[in-house]
Amino acid sequence: MLNRSFSSLTLPSRCCLLLGALALSACRSDAPLPPSTPTVGVQAVTTQRLDMQQSLPGRTVAYMVSDVRPQVGGIIRKRLFTEGQNVKAGQALYEIDPRFYQAAYDNAAATLAQAEASVLSAKPKAQRYKELQQIDAISEQDSDDALATLRQAEAAVLAAKASLQTARINLDYTRITAPIAGRIATSSYTPGALVTANQETALTTIQQLDPIYVDVAQTSAQLLALRKQMDSGALKAVNGKTQVQIVLEDGSTYAHPGTLEFVGTSVGTGTGNITLRAVVPNPSGLLLPGAYVRAVLPMAVNEHAILVSQSVVSRNTRGEAVVKLVGSDDKVSERVVQAGDAIKDQWVITDGLQAGERLVVEGGSKVAAGDVVQVRAVQAQAAGHSASTSQR
Repeated sequence: MLNRSFSSLTLPSRCCLLLGALALSACRSDAPLPPSTPTVGVQAVTTQRLDMQQSLPGRTVAYMVSDVRPQVGGIIRKRLFTEGQNVKAGQALYEIDPRFYQAAYDNAAATLAQAEASVLSAKPKAQRYKELQQIDAISEQDSDDALATLRQAEAAVLAAKASLQTARINLDYTRITAPIAGRIATSSYTPGALVTANQETALTTIQQLDPIYVDVAQTSAQLLALRKQMDSGALKAVNGKTQVQIVLEDGSTYAHPGTLEFVGTSVGTGTGNITLRAVVPNPSGLLLPGAYVRAVLPMAVNEHAILVSQSVVSRNTRGEAVVKLVGSDDKVSERVVQAGDAIKDQWVITDGLQAGERLVVEGGSKVAAGDVVQVRAVQAQAAGHSASTSQR
């Protein structure tokens, strides 16, 4: 029927009809399709406990240092230790020729014996004179003289004992011993050398290395910022003994953690730093004085920290950190936030986000503020529980 109707049309009518059909077909193919709603991945903002740590540069320092000097003069006869080895407190290190001091000791002993003999003679004489004076057989002056002689003899005994003690001390000083336990350095003097009492140059030096100190420096600005956060309640102080982890020059963590023992009471005028001192066990002697290390110290606890991936934080034209959020109406908005310390691939957000808000973590580059989106929940990665900042 349609074919008959079309065939019955004149040629001009047929052309007009074909052109109209083609135009209608073109209009249908060029019509724009309705836009589809973009989909973004979101995560709910959550809070977590965060142990704040700080990595500070430091140097190892011997726990105790003792310069060994002679306390009497003389010729060194023997050196009684091996250089570079550990020595015990009281261990003999050097021997000075003792003959002069032995003679002085013997002389003091003889003087004491002489004084004690004088007392043995004066004491009974004073007693007899006292009895004779009581019966008026001698004068009172004679009795007083005998008593004075006894007192002088007794005083001479005391002086002789003191001289003997001095001689004994000097004789003992000819055997130079280690004042502390530790590792002994090289000897500055050899047998045959002449030394003098309390000379300026030390014979050798002993350093106690177990435990060992680690002295680190923290800027006063960092400490001030930390205390302000504690005062505001944003952070809580770490209670009890503060444990310190030591990182060696090769980047490895030292096996024995130490404890923070001292925090400086003043700021260095030239550096603006405050000195902190940790005590670290060193049973194997691996740590030597003067070595460069890093000390990782727990500083405070943030009970309600917010961490977000660094990939979702961008910068606006003013250089401010911004993130994208999806509201309850499924519209995208941009918000300025404060990004604090970095923990691996995450930022600690100190201001601008609240728990429960929907943060755009995927597809954020394809949407702008005001866009209506479809949301897809993205599972959050396992979060860490410690934050570490470094000071060079």
